[in-house]
Amino acid sequence: MIITLTAAALSCTLSGCAEPPLMTEELQSIATQHAEQVFSNAAIYTVTKSHPWAQAMAIKNGKIMYVGSMDGIQPYIGDNTRVHDLKGKMILPGLHDVHIHPLESASDATHFTVSQYDTVAGYQDALVRAATEHPNAKWLIGYGHNIDTLLELAIPPKMLIDEVIANRPVVIMEQTSHSMWVNTKALELANIHAQSRDPVGGVIGRDELGDTDGILYDNAGNIVMDLAMQAQGDEKLKNYDGFVEYTQPTLLKHGITSISDARVYWQRGQLDTWQQLQADGALQVRVSLGLWAYPQANDERQIRALKSMYNVTPDSMLKIDQIKFYMDGILINTTAAMKAPYHIDLLARSENRGLNYFTQARLEKYLKALEPSGFDFNIHAIGDRGVHEALNAISTASNGKARHRLTHVEVIDPSDYKKFAELGVIADAQVAGEFAQPSHWQEMQSLLGRKRAGSLVPIKGLLDHGAMLTLSSDWNVSTLNPFVGIANAISRQPEAISLAQAIAAYTINAAYAMRQDDIVGSLEAGKQADFIILQNNLFELTAEEIKATKVEQTWVNGKRRN
Repeated sequence: MIITLTAAALSCTLSGCAEPPLMTEELQSIATQHAEQVFSNAAIYTVTKSHPWAQAMAIKNGKIMYVGSMDGIQPYIGDNTRVHDLKGKMILPGLHDVHIHPLESASDATHFTVSQYDTVAGYQDALVRAATEHPNAKWLIGYGHNIDTLLELAIPPKMLIDEVIANRPVVIMEQTSHSMWVNTKALELANIHAQSRDPVGGVIGRDELGDTDGILYDNAGNIVMDLAMQAQGDEKLKNYDGFVEYTQPTLLKHGITSISDARVYWQRGQLDTWQQLQADGALQVRVSLGLWAYPQANDERQIRALKSMYNVTPDSMLKIDQIKFYMDGILINTTAAMKAPYHIDLLARSENRGLNYFTQARLEKYLKALEPSGFDFNIHAIGDRGVHEALNAISTASNGKARHRLTHVEVIDPSDYKKFAELGVIADAQVAGEFAQPSHWQEMQSLLGRKRAGSLVPIKGLLDHGAMLTLSSDWNVSTLNPFVGIANAISRQPEAISLAQAIAAYTINAAYAMRQDDIVGSLEAGKQADFIILQNNLFELTAEEIKATKVEQTWVNGKRRN
């Protein structure tokens, strides 16, 4: 279906009837000067309610001076003003991704990627190649397998590795990051054996006899990956290089000007990497960090450490102002926290309802301790019980001034929809991955039953109940291309939303979540000049055409960055 402008909006776009609001004295003073750059003859979607469309924009010293009509732009054009005639191209505010993993997803600290194989030989050939290519790695670290495929093979997962790599520890992250596949040597170094108890927020996979099988679910796997990365000793440098050489240019290529790192492993030096990027002047996108709350940590010591790391400096591209909390795991591992038991259980637990990384009571403790420092919480909650408990904790312990968000929100009890708006909790969802599309919902019926699998990631239902919605990628679980997310969001019936709602979720709503809606997220006089230029007007494209959209230019602080 073609998505078109309303007659009124189209008329304003063509005639330039949208004028800016009255300017403050400060802005009136700025207006007496000529602009450095003027963008004219454009379809400017400002993402403001009062004046959503404009034709021209002026910028100077990294800020927007004026957004409005072609007639209104004339006083801003001087002899040294560079005027860009966009010939009808679209301008949008810079896009945000408030849930992304920008360091680990492009880092060479991970040595190899495992494809999906149907045979033991396929996996073992890949493992031998990796071991040969990285002979000096203390731990061999991989990524990318699918746990379902692995468990279907007629050999215990750890033995599959042991047969070809026995004397060196191996850890391989499953593509969702919620389980690790390890060999016997890795288990030995982590002191995990048949008599070991499951750690907080994790499960040790076992065979029919109770011995370890080589799969470590959720936090059990995180603990081992921490050991592996610390043993390598070079994660910080490789994370730095991966961000500068690949991640940041790719973000800017796709029009993303602000991000939230959704899981900063500060005990592994990832905070040091971000601070070094800032110190070196290497950041060209705005970054907010979500410090990882370690489930196995002593609460009092961890809270003190987190408080000491808070840092928000005016005009800095880096803010340390969020906490990343996990309430639960994920659906396909049967570790997402559910109100009713799973129909199929991978964890060999009676009446399995998933697991908790943190209980509601512990979350309340952290909220009370860290909100006064200025922290907002980015809370991973996938199952209906995880969502419910997170909302309960916020209701009980929050001061009402924070901008907490629940991310993923895949299964929600409909009775909890209204609580997001009531509590001021932001709903953050990822729909860029094909697995989130309604055509794949039936794949969850064997785990959840028809009813619970019938409305996954209910973004329309949340909006209908007044929730503020942000959309993000969770890259590299899904593509970081925001136009794929926008296209999927407006076409995923029966949970489709409007194009205007999807754009708001990537701009002004996301800026609000990052506490920077006062400076970016919409195109208004006085705000920073973060914006992108597109060849075509999204409102005139089909969903498939939006998915293929290319960004021609990305500007941050009034400087072109691609």
